[in-house]
Order: sequence, then C-alpha cells, then structure tokens
Amino acid sequence: MKDMDLVALEMFFVGLLALASLAIVFVSAVVIKNLYRGQR
Repeated sequence: MKDMDLVALEMFFVGLLALASLAIVFVSAVVIKNLYRGQR
C-alpha cells in the first residue's frame, strides 16, 4: 500500500512538472512572437 502511495505522489509531481514546462514554453512562444511583431 505504501509503495502505491509513493507512485501516486511521484506521478502527481511529474504531472505538475510537465504542466509547468508546458506553461513556460507557451509563455516563451508568446513573448518571442510579440518581440518579432514589435520589430516589424
């Protein structure tokens, strides 16, 4: 039972890390796009 809880916790944090990474990539893409649009 303890092992299953550990796996669930690990999956939760991995999912959280993935969500954070996606958010960072999304924000970076928006910022870069706005920078290029601002140069023209």
